[in-house]
Amino acid sequence: MTIAEVSKQYDLTQDTLRYYERVGMIPPVNRTSGGLRDYTEGDLRWVELAKCLRSAGLPVEVMIEYLKLTQEGNETIPARRELLLKQREQLLEQKRAIESTLERLDYKIGRYEKAMETGVLSWRDEE
Repeated sequence: MTIAEVSKQYDLTQDTLRYYERVGMIPPVNRTSGGLRDYTEGDLRWVELAKCLRSAGLPVEVMIEYLKLTQEGNETIPARRELLLKQREQLLEQKRAIESTLERLDYKIGRYEKAMETGVLSWRDEE
């Protein structure tokens, strides 16, 4: 696949794909005889993983470390697992914070809906 096709398929800019490769978030992509990137199925799996982990908030440095560990072989499986477990815990903490905020907003929205029905808004509704 060309970089344009990958860009379209994964909704990433070509510049982003080049950046991912340049900094080591994905392995180097094979090139055609003319020097154009030629993404394989394996490359696409790395792009998918990079996109997924970036959308989950994984820092670029951690992605680079993950790729390095992967390239070092199976002896790094425990370290890779630990890296992903740590990120998972951070995501769960973010999820808890978001859920707490949503609960508070739902409460406030409910109070305003009641006030709209009754025409009464007490100072307690603003707490």
